[in-house]
Amino acid sequence: MAGTRRRRKKNNRTGKFYIGMIVLAFVAVMSVQIVKVYQKDQEYISRQEELVQQLEDESERAEDLKEYEAYTKSQQYVEDTAKSKLGLAYDNEIIFKEQD
Repeated sequence: MAGTRRRRKKNNRTGKFYIGMIVLAFVAVMSVQIVKVYQKDQEYISRQEELVQQLEDESERAEDLKEYEAYTKSQQYVEDTAKSKLGLAYDNEIIFKEQD
């Protein structure tokens, strides 16, 4: 009877040891996974910041294009183009040219 008690105690210790090892392995695996998820999260945050900046830049560019479109439909644009590309001027206008 004393032998079976010792054997049970030994088996009980061995079982606890294996359960402890399994729990330790589980904690190690979960720690690695948590670190990977954290790194991926940081990458996503960085990418989101880049995309937000890109969106702001493109919105600003779209606004500039709207302003340029309005300018190209104006009389001022027609006059500026006629003066710069065609060399035209009003009858009472004096044009000064730079000397080289």
